[in-house]
Amino acid sequence: MRVARAVAAAGGSVLVTGFVAAAAVAGPAAGTATDQAGRQAAPVIVMRPGVVHLTRALQGPPTTAYCEKNFKIACYTARQIQRAFNLNALYATGITGKGETIVIVDSYGSPTVARDLAVFDKASHLPAPPKLTVIQPAGKVARYKANGNREGWAGETDLDVEYAHAIAPGASILLVETPTSENEGSTGFPAIVKAEKYVVSHHLGGVISQSFSATEQSFASPSRLLRLRGAYTDAARKGVTVLAASGDSGAADVEYNASTYFLHPVTSWPDSDPLVTGVGGAQLHLDAAGQDVTTPTVWNDTYSKPTLKYITGSSETSPLAGGGGKSVIFRRPSYQNGVEGVVGTSRGVPDISMSGACNGGADMYQSFAGQPAGWYPTCGTSEATPEFAGIVALTDQKAGHSLGLINPYLYAMSEARAPGLVDIVSGTNTVSFRQGGKWHTVAGFSAVSGYDLASGVGTVNAKLFVPELACLAKKHSLSVCLG
Repeated sequence: MRVARAVAAAGGSVLVTGFVAAAAVAGPAAGTATDQAGRQAAPVIVMRPGVVHLTRALQGPPTTAYCEKNFKIACYTARQIQRAFNLNALYATGITGKGETIVIVDSYGSPTVARDLAVFDKASHLPAPPKLTVIQPAGKVARYKANGNREGWAGETDLDVEYAHAIAPGASILLVETPTSENEGSTGFPAIVKAEKYVVSHHLGGVISQSFSATEQSFASPSRLLRLRGAYTDAARKGVTVLAASGDSGAADVEYNASTYFLHPVTSWPDSDPLVTGVGGAQLHLDAAGQDVTTPTVWNDTYSKPTLKYITGSSETSPLAGGGGKSVIFRRPSYQNGVEGVVGTSRGVPDISMSGACNGGADMYQSFAGQPAGWYPTCGTSEATPEFAGIVALTDQKAGHSLGLINPYLYAMSEARAPGLVDIVSGTNTVSFRQGGKWHTVAGFSAVSGYDLASGVGTVNAKLFVPELACLAKKHSLSVCLG
C-alpha cells in the first residue's frame, strides 16, 4: 500500500475495544469513588502535565560537567541537544522553521513566558522567534497566584515554549492557554478541545504540541473519552499534525486520585488516539559538544538513585520513565498493521521518542512567583513533545505545507529502515515502587530492533529525517524518498 493511501485509511480504524474487560480484570481502581449503594461512581480524571522539574535553581545554564560533578547526573544545554539531533546541517541550508507556527496548548500558561524565553534565548545564543503570541480562546485565565497547580503548569509552559523554539528557532510560537485544569472530566479537557478546535478552524498553525495526558481508565466510559476527540478529527481533515506526550510513569501510570499507581500496564490519552502522534522519552548520552558517547536508549530513571535523590530528595525507587503500552480504547490503526506482532489488536504507543531523561535533563529558565527564579535541568515527555513539534515545523517548511497525520509515514519509514530514523534497541519502561506497604513491579516493554512499546520507531537524525518525511508528505514513493 502506498503511504498516501495509509494516511487516508488511518482515521477509519478508530474503534472502542477492551475497556470494560480490562477494567474487570483489574478490579475497581484504588482511587475510584463509590456511592452509598456501593455502585462505582465516575472517577476523577487526572490530567497531568508531563514535566519533571528538578528542584534546585541555578543562576546560569549548567554545563554537563557541572551537573555530573555536583548532582551525579547529566544535564544538557539547548545547543548540545541541537547537535545531538544533527540540526545544524539543516539550519545551514535555511531550514529553521521559517514561515511556520508551532501551537503549544497548556492549562493556565505562564505569567512570565515572554521574559523567560528572552533570557533562555540570550543564554542559548538563539534568535527570538519571529512572533510569540498568547491567546485564550476557551475563556480568560484567572490572574496568576502561586500554588502547586499553577506553578506546575507555568513550568510546563516555559519548558514547552523554550524547547519548541530551540529545535525550530525560525518558527513562530502560538501559546494557547486554557482557563482550568481537569475537574472530574467536566472542565479541563473540554476547554482544551474548544481551544484546539478554534486553532484548527482558523488555520493558526501546522503542528499542535500537548504535554499532558490522563490514564485511559480515568474516564468513566469509552464514550466520555470519544466525545472529546473532535479537535483531532478536525485536525486530521485539515492537515494539522497533533502530538501528545506519552507520560512519565513508565508502564504503570497514576490512578484516578493522582497519588497511587496502577499495578498492571496501562497507557494514557490523548497520546493513544490514532489521530495523534504519541511522543515517548529517550535518554541521550552526550559529551560536552553534544556528540553521542553511546547511542540513545529508552528513558528510565526509576532505578537511578542519584537522579531520584536530586528530583525528590529521596533515593527510594519510584516510577520515572517514558510511558508506553497498548490502548484499551482503540483498536490497531491501519498504519500499525505492519507491527501487529508487537501491538496485537490494540493501538500501541509511543510512536516516536525524543530527549526526555532526567539523567540528561534540558536546561530551562523560569522566573514566575512561587519558586526561585533561575535555571533548572528539566525532563520528561514534556521535553520530548515540543522538541518533536520543532522537528515537524522544520519538515513543514521543507515540504512547503503542513503534514497532517504523520503516523503512516513514520511506520512506513521504520519498515523501510529509513536512514533518518535512529533505532533505539536498549532499555525498558518497567517500573517499581512501594505502595500500600508493599513493593510492586509493573513489567513494561523492552526496546528491540524496529518498532517497540518503549520507544516507538526510535528517535531522529534530523538532517536526514526532515527531508525524508517531507518527501513522503509530497506523496512520493518510499523508493524515491529513501533512495
